[in-house]
Amino acid sequence: MSKTPLFDTEKNDDGVDAERVVLYALGDFQARGLALAGRDLPLDRLRGALRRAAEALGVEELEDEQAAAALGALGAKVRRVPTFFAKHPFRVVVHEELAERARLFAREAKEAG
Repeated sequence: MSKTPLFDTEKNDDGVDAERVVLYALGDFQARGLALAGRDLPLDRLRGALRRAAEALGVEELEDEQAAAALGALGAKVRRVPTFFAKHPFRVVVHEELAERARLFAREAKEAG
């Protein structure tokens, strides 16, 4: 059984797909015992996981707009909030299927790396 390469889709400037960085980050968030699925989270709560994912994959950290776009492309519900409301002006709701996909992706990436 062949594994899908970790970096096999459209790449960002660093050669890594932003969606894969986000999947890794969401999986890492859950691996730390934090509830993800179905919660209305400010992007601020995911910044640490996004930073750790970028470090683990050896790429630059995603900007808020990049992270929001990748989350939306993966099927998360992303909405913009006013900048006076939050430093990172997005809120995110991740559905159960995406949370499970991210958990498995992060586990496989850590095992492979």
